[in-house]
Amino acid sequence: MEQRVSLITLGVSNIDTVAQFYESLGWHRVQTPDNIVVYDLLGQAIGLYPLAALAEDIGVDPAALGKGAMTVGQNLRSKEEVDALMAQVEPAGGKVLKQPQEVFWGGYHGYFSDPEGHIWEIAYNPFSPLRGDDGAFRWGGY
Repeated sequence: MEQRVSLITLGVSNIDTVAQFYESLGWHRVQTPDNIVVYDLLGQAIGLYPLAALAEDIGVDPAALGKGAMTVGQNLRSKEEVDALMAQVEPAGGKVLKQPQEVFWGGYHGYFSDPEGHIWEIAYNPFSPLRGDDGAFRWGGY
């Protein structure tokens, strides 16, 4: 198995509400079949897929999938970018779980959840600067 992630799929109950949330934060969806929403990322994609259909595809009860047991992280270029993005969360329909603040290891971060509880960490890590204009991330920098 190669060490990479190609697609992160979030099982959602209301695809329109969750899609509107991400689009309110500035994301742009790509063309997909009905009932699927996908946002291309840098070398990866995040997909929104109906929770019941995802459970059926896997062959489990929807309750078995749970939610909120992991976080998706996005590193930004500065503390100011973290603050600006976090300020967009609640007007877009999400919930700020932890206001941006200094972290013991020298960074700056906050947490929010989308309308269905998927948790994001938004961070500035001065020890892992993003690469150029594309914003590629590598632990420890490039």
